[in-house]
Amino acid sequence: MKNKKIHNIKSTGFKTPDDYFDSVEEKIFSKLNAESVLDTIKEPGFKVPDNYFESFNDRLLNKTQNEEKTKVIPLFSRTNLIYVSSIAAAILLLFNLSVFDSKPTFDNLDIETVENYIEDESISTYEIAALFSDKQIEEDNIIDYNFDEDNIEEYLLINADIEALILD
Repeated sequence: MKNKKIHNIKSTGFKTPDDYFDSVEEKIFSKLNAESVLDTIKEPGFKVPDNYFESFNDRLLNKTQNEEKTKVIPLFSRTNLIYVSSIAAAILLLFNLSVFDSKPTFDNLDIETVENYIEDESISTYEIAALFSDKQIEEDNIIDYNFDEDNIEEYLLINADIEALILD
């Protein structure tokens, strides 16, 4: 609701009958002075048996002692605690096993990590050779490949320690 022209309103919008405030006091006082309907009532509409309030405590105690005690089921019972804890453990296992499980790939492995693993675990060359297929190990592929002299030189400059080679 937009109140753009609210400061320009000249009338309140409410109307009262003519001479309302002149006669309102008279109407109120006449109602106060008039005899009320409640003043004409001589007897109350409710009756209480004789000696009701004197014997009330005794009757109440008799009723409460004679009634069977109701069975109260506690909110934090042992079985409820076991159910809740088992559900919480299952949810915890679900998140630990599947959501945060990141499997290592060859793309994010460091070469040094693999080399250290092979050295520390003392894996033999036969075990490494068993991992390759026959197609990958063929001797013809290694012998027939012609290495370019420029590529070998570039590789040695980047990867080899020249001082160690000179000393050997």
